[in-house]
Amino acid sequence: MAHSTPFWRRLFRLGALVFWLFRAVWRIRQLPAGNREARQQAVRQLSMHCLDILNVRLHGLKQPAPLQGTLIVSNHVSWLDILVINSLYPSGFIAMKELKNWWVIGKMVTNAGTIFIDRSNRKDIDPINQAIAESLRQGDNVCFFPEAKTSSGTGILPLKAALFQSAIMAGAPVQALALRYYVAQRRSESVSFADVGLFRSVWQIVSQPQIDVQVDAAPAIAPATYDDRFVMKDEVEHYLRQVVEQDVPPALGYQA
Repeated sequence: MAHSTPFWRRLFRLGALVFWLFRAVWRIRQLPAGNREARQQAVRQLSMHCLDILNVRLHGLKQPAPLQGTLIVSNHVSWLDILVINSLYPSGFIAMKELKNWWVIGKMVTNAGTIFIDRSNRKDIDPINQAIAESLRQGDNVCFFPEAKTSSGTGILPLKAALFQSAIMAGAPVQALALRYYVAQRRSESVSFADVGLFRSVWQIVSQPQIDVQVDAAPAIAPATYDDRFVMKDEVEHYLRQVVEQDVPPALGYQA
């Protein structure tokens, strides 16, 4: 049986999402400088609130052990990935520099500790690795998507090794997360941001009655395990591919 979201509910979610954006910007602007605990708490609460607005339910890692100074890597499907990960492990993210200029969102992610990267400039890699390593040494979690772009969510694109070097530089652990999205207990590409613009993506997501995301975590890679970013990248890629390409839905409680 097909499930659909009433038009009025989609509009209500859009309105609630706009209100959430302005509230998030205001709250993050009020955070005291240098207070990691306050920032992490605010980011987690804001992320969970937005997921509630969109009726996104998390499965798997619901109450993970807290991480500090950890490089978090994940497959990349949607802008929802950031909310999902921040609801579990509040982190600074690596993002394309263009995001900094996005209306409202740009200011919010900047204040939340995002590190921006110019993907067209390979010379940008060394300063970015240094910036990530410094954040990790200070005890902040940093997250990036080593596929470097979004996929449909049913497979894994080849990973890029460059930014794994930051974990080696900082002597920091690496935590890999695998995300799988379901609608009505079936894998869905409607969440993917791969081939659509932002506004269409938002409309597709608010149109789903419920989105379920299964989050799986690999055993953390200890700081002294590897001194080669390519070996580290290969291990993470093997784990993500093994999990993401599975199509066995978790036990989900679907609500129409």
